[in-house]
Amino acid sequence: MAKGAPAAVGETAYAKALIEIGKAVVGNGETLEKLLIAVFSDGHVLLEGVPGIAKTRIANAIAQSLDCDFKRIQFTPDLLPSDIIGTMVFDSPTGKFVLKKGPIFANVILADEINRAPPKTQAALLEAMQERQVSIDGTTYPLPYPFIVIATQNPVEMEGTYPLPEAQLDRFLFKLLLTYPSREEEVQIVEMKAGTEPRVGKAMRPPDIARAAEAIARVQADRSVLGYIVDIVAATRARADVQLGASPRGSIALMKAAKAKAFLDGREYVIPDDVKGAAHAALRHRIILNPEAELAGATVDGVIDEVLARAAVPKGREGRR
Repeated sequence: MAKGAPAAVGETAYAKALIEIGKAVVGNGETLEKLLIAVFSDGHVLLEGVPGIAKTRIANAIAQSLDCDFKRIQFTPDLLPSDIIGTMVFDSPTGKFVLKKGPIFANVILADEINRAPPKTQAALLEAMQERQVSIDGTTYPLPYPFIVIATQNPVEMEGTYPLPEAQLDRFLFKLLLTYPSREEEVQIVEMKAGTEPRVGKAMRPPDIARAAEAIARVQADRSVLGYIVDIVAATRARADVQLGASPRGSIALMKAAKAKAFLDGREYVIPDDVKGAAHAALRHRIILNPEAELAGATVDGVIDEVLARAAVPKGREGRR
């Protein structure tokens, strides 16, 4: 465990959270790990996958295991900003306007099919994601802590959607790809649904998450490792097959994720493997390929694979595997 980290929010609590979530979610171990890293890093996650592969179930299970409020918002073309953040309504008994809070005032928000909402509504969510606050009739209201948006989008059905602009995509710490379960996993899923619905226990609470975040901030990232992160991100901008590479926000996201991974693995310092393990999730939504490269069969994940293979790995303690 990282030096000085409270036992309640170290490896034991993290392992317990994975166990509790695993009662309701079959497989998706890497996805669950990345989602917990995002929670501890105060970041948001974009989940991409076809319908019916447990995206809502995963988000709800995480909220339950962390004793957090959970709200699901179904994004549709007619959804208004006030449907998300809330509005002022007239209260007859008092003769005053009072705030009717929207579903955004929760710890874990599932923004289901986020790309189906019009740009104006997406912009309202953007302020909440970036500033951890909302503005209603000129008054600013803080959102609860922790606050994480888990947004989903369907990679196949694009009719009637409003693709997220790069500026909003950049606000997500991770983009995670969900695929169909294996045969054995699907058998377990069907078996689970045929029986009693499992109950997810509480592994930690919001104050524990805050202490974990403080401990993660104390995890050391050597200057050579920071240089390694910057070299990886800069390399995505220097390729002929890339139209738009990752910005410095991508470097910051990769650093935050690597520090959280080191903490959850019980280390006081970041190693290159922490960086490599987070690179695809932290960078894949920040890179746009040239059309010619896409037509030739190139993929963003393939570009990241090549960048990682060519980047010089730091030596010394921080370079240990």
